[in-house]
Amino acid sequence: MRVLVTGAAGFIGSHLSQRLLARGDEVLGYDNLNAYYDPALKQARLDRLTPHDSFRFVKASLEDRSALEHAFTQFAPQRVVNLAAQAGVRYSLENPQAYIDSNIVGFTNILENCRHHGVEHLVYASSSSVYGANRKLPFSVEDPVDHPVSLYAATKKANELMAHTYSHLFGLPTTGLRFFTVYGPWGRPDMALFLFTRKILAGEPIDVFNNGHHRRDFTYIDDIVEGVIRTLDRVPAADPGYNPPSPTPARSAAPYRVYNIGSHQPVELLRYIELLEQCLGRKAERRLLPLQPGDVPDTFADVEALQRDTGYTPATPIAEGIARFVAWYREFYRV
Repeated sequence: MRVLVTGAAGFIGSHLSQRLLARGDEVLGYDNLNAYYDPALKQARLDRLTPHDSFRFVKASLEDRSALEHAFTQFAPQRVVNLAAQAGVRYSLENPQAYIDSNIVGFTNILENCRHHGVEHLVYASSSSVYGANRKLPFSVEDPVDHPVSLYAATKKANELMAHTYSHLFGLPTTGLRFFTVYGPWGRPDMALFLFTRKILAGEPIDVFNNGHHRRDFTYIDDIVEGVIRTLDRVPAADPGYNPPSPTPARSAAPYRVYNIGSHQPVELLRYIELLEQCLGRKAERRLLPLQPGDVPDTFADVEALQRDTGYTPATPIAEGIARFVAWYREFYRV
């Protein structure tokens, strides 16, 4: 297939592009290589893709309507995976406009191009953050998600609503994936595992929010990519289980789906740090801090719907995933 991957120089996008190329797909990567975090890392990820004959790249933003339109016209993708977004819960408190530009305006441009260019299936990144103030665990796609606690989460919930509108009005098949704390080699420097590793090796204290007592459904990158590919290959139709008198966020008469994609095994942050210390052979100096604005105490993915529809099963134990990340970090940064 011809697959357009936005955010192709990003953490998930670069891994996904590798897998698609390995199975014989043509991939057009689209990314603006912005400076939210180290552009050199993004370029290094991209450099792993560019030797492939079936890979092409466009450097541009989702907000650039003409550039995106040109990419769709020239490449004529059959399917699209939209992973480009302004990420980060805490940064959304500092720079809200970036989230409106990329996650709302940019996503509108993606939907419009998918609509007008006859795309067979749009898969897009949502987030576990949409569950916001929910306290019922595990988080289920059948649960209401009407109480976001960050603008980032609100934009991801908005993406799901926007996608449903296009599925309903124009018959565009869409699938939203609510990612749960992705980690692994080539990861994002603003995420806990990357930050902790860098600071522990440098002998600096690490900030441990909520005194380390919150739990996260840490999900290894290979498991995430497997789930993305399984959903990309399964074009949704109208849900036969949809019941108009009793609607839920996960069901629709339109060709629309939303799934959780996680490990289904939440780990307390303190345990996560202990495993990292074992891999590094060093103890961390911990600076215990309260829960930050926009954060939630726990995340826990109910992945039954994704397992039922695609056969997805996360397979990477947390200790193994952390060890693989540390090995990559030491090699990449020569530490």
